[in-house]
Formats: sequence, C-alpha cells, structure tokens
Amino acid sequence: MHATTTRRLEDFKVPVKLKLAGLWTSVMVCYLYNDYFNLYVPGTLRSMLDRPATQGMLLGYMAMTIGACLMPALSLLLKPAPSRWLNIVLGLAYTVILILLMPGTWLFYQAMSAVEIVLQLIAVWYAWRWPR
Repeated sequence: MHATTTRRLEDFKVPVKLKLAGLWTSVMVCYLYNDYFNLYVPGTLRSMLDRPATQGMLLGYMAMTIGACLMPALSLLLKPAPSRWLNIVLGLAYTVILILLMPGTWLFYQAMSAVEIVLQLIAVWYAWRWPR
C-alpha cells in the first residue's frame, strides 16, 4: 500500500560560488583521470622514457593548467565580479584548448574531454547568469 502523501527530501538553494567550485573540482578530477588513462595508450610510456621532460616543458604544462587547478578555491574566495570574469574567461579558454587537443586522440580521451567541455561550459553559463 502506498502512502497518499509524499515526503519531500530536504533541499536548499546552492550558492553560485559553491556550484562553480564543484564544477571546477569535477573538471580537475576528469583532467587527472584522462591523463592517467592516457599512460596506457601503447607507446606513451616508451616515448616518455626516450625523451624525458625538461624543466621548461614541465613549467609550461604547469603554467597552462594552474588556472584550472586554482579555480575551485578562487571561485569560493574571490569577490563575485572577478570570480565571474575568471570563470567565463578560463572556462572558455580551457574549452578551446581541449577542442584543439582532441583530434587524433583515442576515443576514451575524446569522450572524457567532451565531459570536461560540458562541465566547463556549465561553469561559464552559471558565471554568465550570476544573480544580481
């Protein structure tokens, strides 16, 4: 027998800052797993051993990814105006980078990159529509 009244689950309005921090955290986890799984692509590890990374290469990779790494914290810590601007600019910039990196990659990489793009564009959308 079913109850005639439904009990609603408790819910609350999630602030935009928390939504953005959560989205960027998810993006970073996807980045990490995508890069980790990429190590299993035949030839990847051999290539890394044959041509070790230089300090300059690693510094360049760090410079390219540091924005995304900091976005969960910055989305929470910054005032709304600079946070909004950074979420829009970096969300679009990392989307373009992923689109440029996707061709020629394995299907798992493309699929995960598509998820990352969707998450980043949702962050852009939330930042763009930030309540006044």
